[in-house]
Amino acid sequence: MYAPIGNLNARPPVNYVAGLGRGAAGFTTRSDIGPARCLAVGDDQDLEEGYDENQKFDEFEGNDVGLFASPEYDEEADAIWDEIDKCMDSRRKDRRESRLKEEIENYCMSNPKITERFVDLKRKLVTMSYAEWDGVPESGDYSLRNKKKGFESYGPVPDTLLEKARREKEYNTALESRTQDLTAVGEGRGTLLGYKLDRVSDSVSGLTVVDPKGYLTDLQSMKISNDAEISDIKKARLLLKSVIQTNPKHAPGWIAAARLEEVAGKIEKARELITTGCGECPKNEDVWIEACRLVNPDEAKAVIARGVKAIPNSVKLWMQAATLEHDDVIRSKVLRKGLEKIPDSVRLWKAVVELANEEDAKLLLQRELLSVAPKLEEAKGNTSMVGKIIERGIWALQKEGVEIDRESWMKEAEAAEQAGSVATCNAIVSSIIGMGVEKEDRIMTWFADAKECEKRGSIETTRAIYGCVIADYKSETDVWLKAAQFEKAHGTRESLDGILCKAVKYMPQAEVLWLMSAKEKWLAGDVPAARKILQSADAAIPDSEEIWLAAFKLEFENNEPERARMILAKARETSQTLLAKDREWGGERVWMKSAIVERELGNGEEERRLLDEGLRFFPSFFKLWLMLGQLEERQGRLPKAKEVYELGLTHCPNSTPLWLSLANLELRMNGMSKVRAVLTRARKRNPQNPELWLAAVRAESKHGSKKEAENLLAKALQECPNSGILWAASIEMAPRPHKKKTTSAAYSKCKHDPHITAAFGKLFWHNQKMDQARNWLNLAVDLAPDVGDFWSILYKFELQCGTEHQHKEVLRKCVAAEPKFGEKWQAISKAVENSHQPIEAILKKSVAALVQEEKDAEENKHQ
Repeated sequence: MYAPIGNLNARPPVNYVAGLGRGAAGFTTRSDIGPARCLAVGDDQDLEEGYDENQKFDEFEGNDVGLFASPEYDEEADAIWDEIDKCMDSRRKDRRESRLKEEIENYCMSNPKITERFVDLKRKLVTMSYAEWDGVPESGDYSLRNKKKGFESYGPVPDTLLEKARREKEYNTALESRTQDLTAVGEGRGTLLGYKLDRVSDSVSGLTVVDPKGYLTDLQSMKISNDAEISDIKKARLLLKSVIQTNPKHAPGWIAAARLEEVAGKIEKARELITTGCGECPKNEDVWIEACRLVNPDEAKAVIARGVKAIPNSVKLWMQAATLEHDDVIRSKVLRKGLEKIPDSVRLWKAVVELANEEDAKLLLQRELLSVAPKLEEAKGNTSMVGKIIERGIWALQKEGVEIDRESWMKEAEAAEQAGSVATCNAIVSSIIGMGVEKEDRIMTWFADAKECEKRGSIETTRAIYGCVIADYKSETDVWLKAAQFEKAHGTRESLDGILCKAVKYMPQAEVLWLMSAKEKWLAGDVPAARKILQSADAAIPDSEEIWLAAFKLEFENNEPERARMILAKARETSQTLLAKDREWGGERVWMKSAIVERELGNGEEERRLLDEGLRFFPSFFKLWLMLGQLEERQGRLPKAKEVYELGLTHCPNSTPLWLSLANLELRMNGMSKVRAVLTRARKRNPQNPELWLAAVRAESKHGSKKEAENLLAKALQECPNSGILWAASIEMAPRPHKKKTTSAAYSKCKHDPHITAAFGKLFWHNQKMDQARNWLNLAVDLAPDVGDFWSILYKFELQCGTEHQHKEVLRKCVAAEPKFGEKWQAISKAVENSHQPIEAILKKSVAALVQEEKDAEENKHQ
């Protein structure tokens, strides 16, 4: 029974299940039951308003937009189905992967790569001999690009073609014969065969059959008129490209390539090629001239200017530069500038003379004769005429109103020296050195001239300049010293002796000249001559402490202790007399040297007497306190030595050696606690003292307090941020991962410090980078040649890593430098047993000490 039509939109009863009466209770859908919403209080309003079951109907998913109205149900369902898919996929994964692997293997076996096909043959290449390798032919061009299909076949040439070729070769058509000339036919066949062979030879791998020089002529007459000529251009372009790529330093190849592009109408490409050629072949004048021709006229001058800068002695380029100028005045200036670079060029002189008027030409030729005539006279042996010719010539030029260019004439003097005309060089310098220089600026200007000439290697010109300076400034000590140092560096021993003899003659009150003269005699092995010079110096400058000490050193170093004693006794007597008269006079070193002599002779009591006597006169001279304390230590009187050091510090509180000596003595007597107290007091009395900070750091490190040593070093770098010795210690103490950061910080703070450069050298040495290590260690000795510790490290490095020549060269330079300072160097050089040892022996002993120190450090590390 059907319900009335009017009730279709009515809401169904509560708990109504569609089809329940027909036995459909097992499965119902939302489309059957409608919205699953329970009626609550207030739903009567909905009943009254009416209910439309299709109000939420979706055409795709039905009522309530899907099976589950809530989105949480949808997410839960998706998650469940995903788990199911993963489970099923894991069951089939192994079978699927094995099947895919089998398919890939079958495909690779049926379609192997080219490299895999020859694996077995490649393995056999190991057994091939050199002869078999040489027999392998070169690979050719087997590509299919730009090749015709099939084989090129050759057949007999038709007689008509040969007859046509014969006719084209003949010049006299009046005698043409109707019979075929077999000789001409043969020549035509030969010509065609030669053309074929040329084509074949062009394709030979590695063979270039184009002569680039020949192309320079052919390309100028080439005119493109047909496709065949265009093809020839392409072939020539490829061949010239090969030429400039295989040999980029071959200038004719670049010129030919540029001209080919010019003929082809590609002028920009030609300019680009010739510009590249100028960069590859800057010393070839033809490339620059070709570039000058190809570029825009506005750029030609700039190009030729770069050319003459690259090749300043090229006459051809200077002439080209002159032709670019349209004004005769400017052209003449260009040529004269070229003459400054090439003064003996006949071509340039001729061009300059042609541009000048008659009077200017005479002056130019007169100047040329002025530079040539003295050389000719000197070559003939008439050196007395050289100076007169130069003076007269310059006077004549000045009379004509010619301005004398001092710089140009100085260059002329250097040119004369290079030509071997020393007398001409000296005459030119003497004549023009004072021109254009104010009197008050002369000595400074002349020293600058001498320095520049010395840098350029013009030794005779420099010597002539110093001669002129000495002639005008005989009473200046610096003049004599610079001249003597120049002769010592570049002259002979005789020339040096000559300068020094003149120096002490004109400047008898200059101690430094007497001392230098005596030292050079001593170094030459002439001790009596050195002794005589010092006696003359004492007569010229009585009561001179420097001369007395030099005389003492001469006798002491030559194992003459009694002579040394007598000199020092006389010096002490004079010193006491002068001090009694309240005259200012040094003298403290006299007592120090006197004590050194007695210490070497083993007279301890006399040494103590002299030190006590010296301290009465000079209580603020810390070296006397230091020597007295060391004397007490050597005799085992440690408490007395402590008293001496403490008393010395009351008079010399800023003496770092006294503080360090007291700290070392406290370490021997009382241990580390006293050392800390001493060094703390020392740092408070002497703030920002890197040596005292470093001593504290080392003391803590040796005592095993590594953490305390690191803290002290950090505080030290805060107080002394630019100390090289502290940064060097920081580099050595830094752990390996932090060394790079520490070295960067050290370099930024004090990059030119010799301690830092030496530390860098040792670091590179440790990392087996020998070239960098050698460079840094050599830089250290260059920065501080008087510090023996750096020489010791460098010599040890060369002994272990260098050649025999290298370590001998280091030894020679060290002896010449005469180092005197350095913590480890002074400890060895000032020992009693090494007082007369040469520098070579001191260097070797210091290296031995470094090796022993490394062994001890290694043993302590293992312990």
